[in-house]
Amino acid sequence: GILMDFLAEKKPVITEAPKPSDTAISDDDDEVVMMIKELIEERIRPSVQDDGGDIFYKGFDRDTGIVKLQLAGSCKGCPSSSVTLKQGVESMLMHYVSEVQGVEEFVDDELENVNKKEISELEERLRRAGVPFEG
Repeated sequence: GILMDFLAEKKPVITEAPKPSDTAISDDDDEVVMMIKELIEERIRPSVQDDGGDIFYKGFDRDTGIVKLQLAGSCKGCPSSSVTLKQGVESMLMHYVSEVQGVEEFVDDELENVNKKEISELEERLRRAGVPFEG
């Protein structure tokens, strides 16, 4: 089949890790947004990923100086995530980019609802299967 044909061609399975699109520089990014994205990509994201999480750039409001960021992975729902956001990420962005006045967590309500539904369904399947869990 298709998989065997691919393997027979001896092409590499993984070529290069794709760069996250949230920090890709676009034509309409000004210097401030480019600096914010570069800091997230080069300094902030790697340390957040070291702890099993991730962080995504969602926007910058030039009028208020607020950067919107979305937490993911183990950072999502972690009790210390607000401390990470304020003391770590906010202080670094404010230090290097004078236009930044603060950070706020971006919450995708639709995604939150899908996650809650999926978790509820998983918990119900576990209960029916007799798997003990705390939930």
